[in-house]
Amino acid sequence: MSKKAAIGLGVIIVGVLIASLPAPAPAQHGGPPSVLSIRERAAIVHRITAKRLDTLIPRTMRETGFDMWIVSCNEDNLDPIFETMIPYENWNPITQILVFFDPGPAKGIERLNVSRTDTQGLFKNAWDAAAFDAKKGEGQWEALGRVVRERDPKRIGLNEGEVQWAAGGLTSVLKKRIVEAVGPKYAARLQSAEPLVTLWGETLLDEEVEIMERAAALSKSIIADMFSSKVVTVGQTTAEDLRWYYWQRVADLGLRVSFSPFVSIRGRSPKDIEKWGKDDKIIRPGDLLHCDVGIKYMRWNSDHQEMAYVLRPGETDAPETFKKLMAEANRLQDVYCGEFKAGLTGNELLGRILGKARELGIPGPRVYSHSLGLFLHEPGPLIGLPWEQVNNAGRGDVRLVPMSAFVVELSVTGPVPEWGVDFRVPLEQDILFDGERAFFLAGRQTAFHLIK
Repeated sequence: MSKKAAIGLGVIIVGVLIASLPAPAPAQHGGPPSVLSIRERAAIVHRITAKRLDTLIPRTMRETGFDMWIVSCNEDNLDPIFETMIPYENWNPITQILVFFDPGPAKGIERLNVSRTDTQGLFKNAWDAAAFDAKKGEGQWEALGRVVRERDPKRIGLNEGEVQWAAGGLTSVLKKRIVEAVGPKYAARLQSAEPLVTLWGETLLDEEVEIMERAAALSKSIIADMFSSKVVTVGQTTAEDLRWYYWQRVADLGLRVSFSPFVSIRGRSPKDIEKWGKDDKIIRPGDLLHCDVGIKYMRWNSDHQEMAYVLRPGETDAPETFKKLMAEANRLQDVYCGEFKAGLTGNELLGRILGKARELGIPGPRVYSHSLGLFLHEPGPLIGLPWEQVNNAGRGDVRLVPMSAFVVELSVTGPVPEWGVDFRVPLEQDILFDGERAFFLAGRQTAFHLIK
């Protein structure tokens, strides 16, 4: 089979497998959609990883000015970026060294593997481990030194980051080994690859976005079940029960949570607090529930916050006061999405979003949003923190790029006259910025989940 035909077949297979993922399920209808088998997931991850390496590595290295990138880590302590570059089912024994080299625009990027790992064709082997084991060849670090000297790179990136957590995967011991292996001439050319890591980590392919949308649909389907009478027995079930329910359902699907789930009783009337006691954990009529949960599907994360209302006898919907606050939170989401423009920093976006929200009279707007995708909280621009709504040095200075995903994580706060207090409604939904517009993945919550 020709290379062109093989690539074409790979695209078709990826499309077929992704298409077999379930469509987003409407809230409070049925259980979570089915998921792909481990074998099917591995096939999709392999093809997407190959495409990322083929298309994004040349772009990211050239845009950030690196002609060599060395990614090194050890078994049981893998660099987070390394884990985005290898097959899904890989075993990565002992020391890992991946080398990327750009000989210039006229030629393709070299992808070299200086380790014992079988990268299944994603990288070309540049070290003969079997010959070394038989005492007939060079050692691993000698091989790295040779690879570098033969290519004479001018700017070598290492994963040492000051701002992005994902950019700091290189240990001090491995840094020392690299310096010794390449020698003084090339050690002087070693630099932090943080700009390269950032662009690689935040940029998504269309195929990745589709998987993220499916992950969001799965998560939202579980939320809909969790916040329903199928799971909640009013007067018996606790918020802690719901936390473990979500986690167990994700595990039952053969998936992982993106982070430890949070479920809480977010609001209760003063009269009910007096009746049941301030330490009561049981879900009661009139309660407002909140969750912060997410799923990791293959390599891609979802992250959601949604709310539910427990109906009192005779009620068919949440009280108008809370519905109006939900509508204001949706308005803030619209403002958030409307301010996205490539090249803006997280701090600039924060200022524009909050400025517009206040201009529109949205009550008590707060934004504390982050990028999403291969990682949960980075490496794209940070748009606010709950305790900092003006300037977040470092992460807030990162600029927005096309084809990056975010969570619209925010809240509004307004008065609840019947309670005599202010109440905060926090929401969080996943979006994609495609360079022109920002749009929701698998929809968003516009009405409370209702529990009878």
